[in-house]
Amino acid sequence: MRESVKSWARRVRDDTVALYFAARHPRTPILAKIVAGLVVAYALSPIDLIPDFIPVLGYLDDAILIPLGIWLVLRLVPKDIMAECRERAHGAVKPRSYWGAAMVVVLWIIVAVALMPWASRYWH
Repeated sequence: MRESVKSWARRVRDDTVALYFAARHPRTPILAKIVAGLVVAYALSPIDLIPDFIPVLGYLDDAILIPLGIWLVLRLVPKDIMAECRERAHGAVKPRSYWGAAMVVVLWIIVAVALMPWASRYWH
């Protein structure tokens, strides 16, 4: 079972890099480019929506959100383009997404600001 989990994680990592190339491919449909860009930005972001140090929930986003996003993009990108992008991604260096990190930081700021009224009532 351990090997199957490792294999699955490797496929998710490789597909994430392939989506990076698919989002930049000229023949990829615009909706697929947008969704792939969001999935890749989040997956390659050095900052997670739910930090990994939070037990169970910290890895839940990596184990559920990213594979669901990949699944959706795979349905939107034509198979021949995806095969080309997978071939290109094979052995490629994993890029970093600072836009994804910025997106997560902005989301955390929005949540913090939205929770301020509740927190001020709670502590007063």
